[in-house]
Amino acid sequence: MGYQPRAGAPQDYGQRHERSGHEKAKSKAEKKRQRSNRSYVSEEKHVPTPEEVTGRTLNSLRILGSQRFALPPFYEHFDRWLANLGDVLSEFESSPAINVDERYMKERSKIVSNINVQLKKVRRNEAFREEVAKKFSENRSLLGRIEKEFAAKSKEVEERKNRETSKLSRDVDSLREELNRTTQTKTGIFGFLKKTERPKEAEATQKLNLAQKYLRLAETNFAAEQEQLRDEYEKLKRLVTGQILDLQKEAENEEIDFSLEHREAACESLANAVNALIQRKKQETAEKKIKI
Repeated sequence: MGYQPRAGAPQDYGQRHERSGHEKAKSKAEKKRQRSNRSYVSEEKHVPTPEEVTGRTLNSLRILGSQRFALPPFYEHFDRWLANLGDVLSEFESSPAINVDERYMKERSKIVSNINVQLKKVRRNEAFREEVAKKFSENRSLLGRIEKEFAAKSKEVEERKNRETSKLSRDVDSLREELNRTTQTKTGIFGFLKKTERPKEAEATQKLNLAQKYLRLAETNFAAEQEQLRDEYEKLKRLVTGQILDLQKEAENEEIDFSLEHREAACESLANAVNALIQRKKQETAEKKIKI
């Protein structure tokens, strides 16, 4: 007994099922091809135009021209900034949508060369200001040492003065007492000194006068020494203080980025060169259309 198809099942069911699978695969492949074509067309449509390339370049130049560096020393950022500038220009000049001419390249080279020179000058000035700031700090420390040294020397002179004048003062007081004792030894109702006492009085007087002279001389010498010490201190202090004030003015500029105005001017000049190039190209295109 042979195989009998089930009731209701079409005779060409298997063939139609096979064709249906084949058609689906074919349809899927076609859709994929169409999507690929649309993607390709889409990519072709999004090739940057000269205006888009120019707009991006001008925006990048504007950002670089206004870029501020956070903390000194600012010259540590110069190489990176120049590298970024070079990348922006290279991207613009290598774009298929842009055809740079000789005039643009000359202007561009001159501007880039000039900003390199300016940044080198700023770099040297910043390095100098770093040295100034260092000297400023050193002079402040020097002034502190000068004041401490003056105070120590003044104290030492004062202590020596006190020791020596105290000793001389004691000698004067002792000799004065000795002279008083001598002059108080009198005889007779007229109170004349005995002949044997007169030489003692003269000797005591001489010693007292000499001791007083040494005391006055010591006080004068110590006063002169202190005055000289103070004069030297004041002279040195004025010198160092003057240097500190001068250095302070220079050191205040350490927080100012003097490269900003040069970088801003360079980017503005480059933007003008880019715009001038685009205008020339538009004019050339217009002239060619007129000739045609």
